[in-house]
Amino acid sequence: MTEPTFATLVSRWYARNARDLPWRRPGVGPWAILVSEVMLQQTPVVRVVPAWEAWLARWPEPADLAADTPAEAIRMWGRLGYPRRAVRLRECAVAIVERHGGRVPDRLEQLLALPGVGTYTARAVAAFAYGQRHPVVDTNVRRVVCRAVAGEPDAGPATRPADLVATEELLPVEPAAAALASAAFMELGAVVCTARSPRCATCPVESVCAWRASGQEAPTGPTRRPQRYAGTDRQVRGLLLGVLREATAPVPRQRLDQVWADDVQRSRALAGLVDDGLVEPVGEASFRLAGDGPPVPVP
Repeated sequence: MTEPTFATLVSRWYARNARDLPWRRPGVGPWAILVSEVMLQQTPVVRVVPAWEAWLARWPEPADLAADTPAEAIRMWGRLGYPRRAVRLRECAVAIVERHGGRVPDRLEQLLALPGVGTYTARAVAAFAYGQRHPVVDTNVRRVVCRAVAGEPDAGPATRPADLVATEELLPVEPAAAALASAAFMELGAVVCTARSPRCATCPVESVCAWRASGQEAPTGPTRRPQRYAGTDRQVRGLLLGVLREATAPVPRQRLDQVWADDVQRSRALAGLVDDGLVEPVGEASFRLAGDGPPVPVP
């Protein structure tokens, strides 16, 4: 009898152990899956679930979001972090309506051409929404493949073309099975083959894992230096956006001046929000979320 392949072992494990996440349930459409993938970038699942549910309840299709303002997308994004994603997701919805009649495209090159959709997100949507055979490579998948195939304790700091090739070589030929395996690889890295505390005893591929066979230990330090938040421009930007999200009219600069004592840092953070298209000036000394009202005259 032929031995089960790597993908088969992981897929069988996934069928029994996958977390019950709402975007994985039967009947969830491509738009909902695209929204989940954008939200999950740099944000933990536990924070994404309620935000995803609220977002889809308000904007169940791309046309619904495209018809609303960038300001409302920013408000709805709340405190998920990296709010530029909200603006890009709305721009993506507009492009889907204008280029594809309101339907999320199923061709990889069309997905890659959408605003805010990169290599990972395009392949994730093609695989998870349309059941296509594409290597879907995030940090978790890179770690699983690096350990199991290359025998190394950890992957490098960024995805390389070689990671896509190595992952694709593990996928079954049949598209639906490949899409399932892609989800399974990701889940395995998220909950079992973790960076610092891998649970090798419960891993479905322990017996064929090159890293396990090598006897190397998991790294003890952080994979990358944790990003500091307190006192950074990110914190100041978040505080400024918090005031603007709650406002129903343009906010005078004097009110924003109360958010942070350091004039230079506060001004720099506010200018960055304007440059990123999240905030726009109104008149000489007031600000609002982008698109939150009639167009601002160009001087």
